[in-house]
Amino acid sequence: MTTSFNLFSVGHILFGRGEFRQLGTLAAKGGRTALLVTNSGEAGDGGLVDQASQRLREAGVGVALHRQRGEPTIHDIETALATARKSGCQTVVAMGGGSALDAGKAVAGLMTNGGGPLDYLEVVGRGEKLRSPAAYWIAVPITAGTGAEVTRNAVLGVPERGFKASLRSELLLPRVALIDPELAVGVPAAVTARSGMDALCQLIEAYTSRGAQPITDALAWEGIGRAARALPRAVADGQDCDAREDMALAALLSGIALSNAGLGAVHGFAAPAGANYPIPHGTVCARLLPPVVAANAAVLAEEAADHPLLEKYRALGRQLTGRTDLQKNEAIEAGVRFLEDLVDQLDIPRLSDFGLQPEGFAALIALARRSSSMRYNPVTLPDTVLEEILRQAC
Repeated sequence: MTTSFNLFSVGHILFGRGEFRQLGTLAAKGGRTALLVTNSGEAGDGGLVDQASQRLREAGVGVALHRQRGEPTIHDIETALATARKSGCQTVVAMGGGSALDAGKAVAGLMTNGGGPLDYLEVVGRGEKLRSPAAYWIAVPITAGTGAEVTRNAVLGVPERGFKASLRSELLLPRVALIDPELAVGVPAAVTARSGMDALCQLIEAYTSRGAQPITDALAWEGIGRAARALPRAVADGQDCDAREDMALAALLSGIALSNAGLGAVHGFAAPAGANYPIPHGTVCARLLPPVVAANAAVLAEEAADHPLLEKYRALGRQLTGRTDLQKNEAIEAGVRFLEDLVDQLDIPRLSDFGLQPEGFAALIALARRSSSMRYNPVTLPDTVLEEILRQAC
């Protein structure tokens, strides 16, 4: 048996409590003026935006601000890019949740490649390849969710098409990923819950993906165990820095894993669902994850009772529950129950709360099949199964 794979990651990952203090020194290596892209509060409120601006200015770096509101669209990127060019920015600091990181990532890529987001977007754009490395940029994640600090794609909404698509290239990877778990202490419980479920979902989908390989398996395995135990604690007590640290590490591992292994049906649905309904990304992932895990395992078992991927789902059940004694179907069923109970425990809303109804299933399934994530799902799921997954999530 031979093994062959690529592995992409960030050249410099700085992880640890209190490391936010190094932001200014790191940013100064990229230029004299930085575009600060953030969704972590407002300038003047004494919070993280002011703290970041102060650290940058103390290091001799001027600051232009782009406040990202909601998940980024191509119009947001065009606005931020215009600000960067007008202010003469040489570098980008993206700070906050995945929306801010994806926005900063896209702007940094366009600063050195020219053109606009539709020139490079997959599926709904022209899909041109980036040719130059992104401008020097630093990713500072806050919410411990998307792992966007180490992924090579930026997910952008195209409202006119009712779709979200990726601007994707290894040239988009940040120069530095600066992860300080203490920055998440003030994140509200609801955001912690849905962001953390996104990280757990990414870990599980990367672990069971058709693109999985030995390094991503090892990273995902470690992250799954940490997230399963730390997420309820981080939601229950936002001041629990040990739980915050475990979740920050789980999110980081999820980003490396998904960027190299791909995802699956949950994220195949997530892009069109988020583009057509006002559903937070983490909420979509949380509600879809248990039925997708169950459906994948069931279809694999129908194909072959000894299908090699079934052992991964058994191992997943043991890792989630912490029970090494679970055998075969018992382990898979226990893993699905764990995920169902966790989603309910975290008070994740159902998708029907955001307007998704059965009459919209067919259109959503058609859009999901166009997603790049769907091709990495471990098995092809028929439309009838996809409809049942959506029904259970609603």
